[in-house]
Amino acid sequence: MRFSGRTTNRRRILCVFPHYTPSFGTFQHAYKLIAGVKAFMPPQGLLVIAAYLPDTWEVRFVDENIAPATPEDFSWADAVFVSGMHIQAAQIRDIGRRAHEYGKVAVLGGPSVSGAPEMYPDFDYLHVGELGDATDRLIALLDESAARPAEQVRLETAERRALHDFPIPAYDRINLGRYLIGSLQFSSGCPYRCEFCDIPALYGRQPRLKTPEQLTAELDKMLAQRFRPATVYFVDDNFIGNRKATKEMLPHLVAWQKKHGYPLNFACEATLNIAKQPEILAMMREAGFITVFVGIETPEVAALKGIRKDHNNAVPMYEAIRIINSYGLEITSGIILGLDTDTDETERALTDFIDASNVPVLTINLLQALPKTPLWDRLEREGRLVHDTSLESNVRFLRPYHEVVQSWRRCIDYAYTPERLFSRFKHQVDATYVHRIKTPARGKLSVANLVRGLYMAWGTLLHLGIRPKYRGAFWRAAWHALKRGQVDVVFGMAFVAHHLISFTREALEGEQNASFYSAQIKGPSKRMAA
Repeated sequence: MRFSGRTTNRRRILCVFPHYTPSFGTFQHAYKLIAGVKAFMPPQGLLVIAAYLPDTWEVRFVDENIAPATPEDFSWADAVFVSGMHIQAAQIRDIGRRAHEYGKVAVLGGPSVSGAPEMYPDFDYLHVGELGDATDRLIALLDESAARPAEQVRLETAERRALHDFPIPAYDRINLGRYLIGSLQFSSGCPYRCEFCDIPALYGRQPRLKTPEQLTAELDKMLAQRFRPATVYFVDDNFIGNRKATKEMLPHLVAWQKKHGYPLNFACEATLNIAKQPEILAMMREAGFITVFVGIETPEVAALKGIRKDHNNAVPMYEAIRIINSYGLEITSGIILGLDTDTDETERALTDFIDASNVPVLTINLLQALPKTPLWDRLEREGRLVHDTSLESNVRFLRPYHEVVQSWRRCIDYAYTPERLFSRFKHQVDATYVHRIKTPARGKLSVANLVRGLYMAWGTLLHLGIRPKYRGAFWRAAWHALKRGQVDVVFGMAFVAHHLISFTREALEGEQNASFYSAQIKGPSKRMAA
């Protein structure tokens, strides 16, 4: 659904999505293995805004993870729309500065400004909150005048537009083949209140939903592009936030996959207690889900209580992982170091967990306090928020800062030593991948997929099978998978492992941040002792 109000002027809107700071989770080192890939995931929110604008307005879309907006783009525009997360704050401000250099109105919306509008005093319009009445008011103001206002105007959404009224994201404005994975949203919001998470404050605790028909229509739009990612990620804050709705939606996803010959794989984010939902897990398997990101955070039970994540204890942790794996779902785990409950034993507990769980991919971050979270409020009361961009975190840890950072270094070094990483992948071949359904070949047979497959085969051979010193560990895991007919698994473990090993080496050199949200500016440096 587009904006339904009346406009009297034509406007030209330049939508610019800022560049991401590299992290464990953006997989930038893997792009060279896949033909044409330049960025991680399409920016779902800004694409929705682009699709919502009046149909009489011209829209250009630029993702600066692929290529920067040009002087010609800024000259062409009447207004520049920007959206992004806290980690993109510096890049967001830079886009606003460039817009002003060309005398253009700079408009900012999205999660970062919604969580902390005070961070962006130089933008002309701030859109705080989700698509709704503030969006309509913004359009009306820009229709009246494309000149910069005399002072900043803040528009806050009071009435959110229902998700079932959202337009299909403007996929026609981007080349999906440039992205490593696709993105799809079914719900918004999460019923839990984890101390460090800003989702409930931004999007609510009662998940709001799209219809299954919306999802399949969006998938049809993706399928229409010749080159597209092989995997689509559900960006929902919690895929099982509304279990009843998830159960009702999944059969539609299964039917769509069967109709088209299973052209896509799916991934999502969910809480660990999804292990208690065998009916959902079975349907996810049938729908072609292959990965679920789980915020395990810490293997220490007392620590989970301290961060209000008791629901991770609903099923014994290792049993939950085993259950989820048995449905063909590989777990990617979020881990946090620097919690108030951390002790001298925390590091050993984490390395023991890495070995015992056999979870291949763990995004190990230092604790970071985000605005609009219970953690932020508590640390503010305690005087423990630190605003020093030379540090890896904005939290004053209870343990010495240097010890926490060094523990993080040792943990990522332990997790991503190539032999250990490929050993965990080898375990997944028998514990997880063997349980995935066999899908028909017709859905993936295309010239575009053939080109990509050949390109990736060569990249895998060169960058994992020939050049690196760890090639022996790769071949042992690859051969274990190939003997079981899991050819696609070899490519999957290749691009993931290449990124994780490369990123870890850079992090140990001091060239990468210890937190996805860190404001620290990194650059090459000498290796720091672990």
